[in-house]
Formats: sequence, structure tokens, C-alpha cells
Amino acid sequence: MLDNVTFLLAAVPAVLIAGISKGGFGSGASFVSVTILALVLPPAAALGLMLPLLIVMDLTSLRPYWKRWSNRDAVILILASVPGIVIGAALLSRASPDVVRLLIGGISIAFVAYQLWPRRAQREDKPWPVWVGVLAGAVAGFTSFISHAGGPVTAVYLLRQKLDKTTYQATTVIVFFAINLLKLGFYAGLGLFSLSAVADIALLAPVAIAGTWIGVRAHFLMPERWFFVLTYVLLLATGAKLMFDGLT
Repeated sequence: MLDNVTFLLAAVPAVLIAGISKGGFGSGASFVSVTILALVLPPAAALGLMLPLLIVMDLTSLRPYWKRWSNRDAVILILASVPGIVIGAALLSRASPDVVRLLIGGISIAFVAYQLWPRRAQREDKPWPVWVGVLAGAVAGFTSFISHAGGPVTAVYLLRQKLDKTTYQATTVIVFFAINLLKLGFYAGLGLFSLSAVADIALLAPVAIAGTWIGVRAHFLMPERWFFVLTYVLLLATGAKLMFDGLT
């Protein structure tokens, strides 16, 4: 596959976009990498190829955001993701993710519309209660397992928690690092990894690292207001893409 120009033309931008998103902008657009790769690979192979690369991105992101996360929100989301991951593992081989894509896409778009609603300025939004975090974590674990698309759900929860931009970003980094590690054993058990993909992963790992560092630098250079504006844009775009994928 290394000499396949079509594969490289799809894989390099897909991994670069995922790295930039994970490194600086809350992982909201990182799932797009699987969608792009699925154009040139079977979906299961795209999932198996991306998981080690996502973990490389997570490891690259950990140092600049180390211990800057919200411990409370991270623990809630990580623990709640476990049943979602288990359900995802049980259903991946026979359940279509299209309904889930439509649901998550709809929630993402509704949240952005809610944030932009003119009358919103007249009230004070309170952080979500714990049960919402538990629900978000479970859904994120499930959608992350079947399509690496847990970012929009966690964004809906975290953007309401009144975190500053770096705490928000650091929390997404540690949450998805843990979720991706939890997914490893299940992916291996389902046969989603192959020896033929090892060379591709090694080739694309530098692209993953480069994209992540671009995202990290963009995060610290960008004013907080514009960071959240971009995050809402990514949330809207990824939500719309999920709904489009579910419908088509």
C-alpha cells in the first residue's frame, strides 16, 4: 500500500487534519480522517489504521497540556465511556452507525444553534449536572469506538462547563487518550489491526506528530474568543458531516 499514490493523497491530509484538530481544537474534526480514509480503504481497515495514529497524536499533545485539564470532568467522561466502549465492541460487527451519526450530528448542530440564539444573552447558563457528563461520556465511548467520532459529544458537555480554552483543550486530550487506550484491546480482538498496516502507520506517524504540533501552536497563539468561535464552527461542520453520512 505504500506505493499507492491514491492512498497517500487521501491519508496524508486526513491524518494532518486529525492532528491539528486534536492538538489545538478539541478533537472536533479529527473523526473526518476516518471518513476520508474510507474513500480508499474498507471502513474497518480505516478504523484500525487510525487508532494507533490517534494515540500518537494523544501522546504528542500530553506534554503541552499536562495536568491542565479539569480533573472532575475528565474522570466523569472517562469512567462513563467504558460501558459505551463495551456496547460499541458488541455491536460494531453488525450494527450500522448511521442512526448514531444522525443523533450526534443533530445534537451538535442544536447546541451551536442554542449558543447563538439571541435571547441566550438574557440568562446565565449553569454548567451541566453530573448525569449529563455520564451520558456524554457513554455516548462518546460508543461513537468513538465505531467511528472515532466522540469529539462532538464531549464538546457539547465541556463547552457548557465554563472552562478556559486551555483547560477545555487539555481535558479533551486526556479524555480521548484514555478512551483510545481502552479501545486498543477490543480492536485487536475484533481483528481490526493487520500486519500490512504497520508500514503505513510508521509512514504516517510523522504526519500525525506534525499536525498535532501545528494544532498546539495555533491553540496558544489564538485569542480565547476566536478559539471558541472556531470550536463552534468545527462542531457545526462535524455535526453536519455526521448527519450527511447518516443520511447517505
